[in-house]
Amino acid sequence: MLPDRVENKWIEALCELFLRCGVGQGDAAAILSETGSRPINVHLAELALLRLGAKPFHLVVPTARNPHPVPVRSTGASEAIGGSRPVIEACKAAGFVVDLTVEGLMHAPETAEILKSGARIQVISNEHPEAFERFRPDDALERKVRAAARRLRATKVMRVTSAAGSDLTARMEGASTVGVWGWTDRPGTLAHWPGGIVVSFPKAGSVDGTLVLAHGDMNLTFKRYIESPIRLRLEADYVTEIEGTGPDAMMMRRYLEAWGDREAYAVSHVGFGLNEGARYEALAMYDRRDTNGTELRAVAGNFLFSTGANEFAGRHTAGHFDLPMMGTTIELDGEAVIRDGVVQDVFG
Repeated sequence: MLPDRVENKWIEALCELFLRCGVGQGDAAAILSETGSRPINVHLAELALLRLGAKPFHLVVPTARNPHPVPVRSTGASEAIGGSRPVIEACKAAGFVVDLTVEGLMHAPETAEILKSGARIQVISNEHPEAFERFRPDDALERKVRAAARRLRATKVMRVTSAAGSDLTARMEGASTVGVWGWTDRPGTLAHWPGGIVVSFPKAGSVDGTLVLAHGDMNLTFKRYIESPIRLRLEADYVTEIEGTGPDAMMMRRYLEAWGDREAYAVSHVGFGLNEGARYEALAMYDRRDTNGTELRAVAGNFLFSTGANEFAGRHTAGHFDLPMMGTTIELDGEAVIRDGVVQDVFG
């Protein structure tokens, strides 16, 4: 377990991030957390904002009792606000929100209203701050993510294949695409740290085929590397079969069954990582309590496949898997942008 002592280097790292968000002297900033949040990150955010001359204030809500039949991890759909009007209005009035809730506000039901007000939300993933040291705002990464997002928005068909046996097709027309490079500096936008990801939420009935999670791929809900292959068969967005004989397949089947919710089997989003500084082996370097796996989602060349909620397809569920896969080939309208897990020179 890593120590939880406030370090100046971690304050400096958050100062760099907040400066890219346009935070300056006298700016109001809401630090949104819950009683289950990582205390040191809340403290560091406050100190960094004060160092920049901002005027931070805290919004702290009690972490609610888990209403679900299984542990919930890494959903990006925090239930912490719980529809509270005073909290929502305070976030809107602040203009800048540092989101330190455990699950994050990416897909929370209150997020759309907060963003519509013009406020911007900087999600800081629930990681130990030791990871802060290795990630700095990167203009080149921003340009690459922007280019990839433009390309995905213009794509009609994404095809994903692999030597392990994957052959998945996603029809992309009408999909909603988001690129995240790590910081937010425009009103009405949200970003998460660390960044370097582009993902698309396909319209309903758009994804079909076979996806094979191979040895060494990742299940970030369970925070583990896959040890035995899992073959997923998908029809019109839904996982219809989970084949595999090892513990990875068994746990996935049991976890999905426990929800008792068909939408937990549906596709949430498809995308890929572009951050050359994000390390594949990082999951092995931290205790489970010290990582949320956001770095692994951003590893350059991974195919990021996720099940669960897709508000753009009218599907809502708290069941969620983020499954970064290495060694795939991703073709956009027939052109390989990632080949055998290596990003091609197409995004600048």
